[in-house]
Amino acid sequence: MFPGGMDPRQMKKLMKRMGISSEDIEAEQVIIKCVDREIIIENPSVIKTLVQGQQMFQIQGDIRESSSDESVSISADDVELVKAQTGVSEEKAILALEKSKGDIAQAILDLKS
Repeated sequence: MFPGGMDPRQMKKLMKRMGISSEDIEAEQVIIKCVDREIIIENPSVIKTLVQGQQMFQIQGDIRESSSDESVSISADDVELVKAQTGVSEEKAILALEKSKGDIAQAILDLKS
C-alpha cells in the first residue's frame, strides 16, 4: 500500500497524468565505470523512469567494487590479428594490445603510425 491509502493502480494513473512513466528492466549485471574503479551490481533490480523527457534509473542489488587497473585479457587470436595486420613481432603486438586495453583497432593504428 502506498502513502495516503493509494493503491498501485491509482498511483500509476496519477503518475501517467503527471507525465511520469516507469518500466522494469531485466538485467543480469550493471557496471558503473569510474575513473579509478568500477562499481559492479550483481542480480540487479532496475527501474527506468521517464519524467518530462529525462530518463532516470533506480538500481538495487548486490554491490562490489574493483579497481580499474586490472589487467586486460588478450587472446592469442587478437595477437595474431595485430601481427598479421602490422607485421610486428608478437611482443610488440602484445604491448600494443595492453596499451590499448585490448582494443584491436587502436593497437593496429598505434603500430602503423
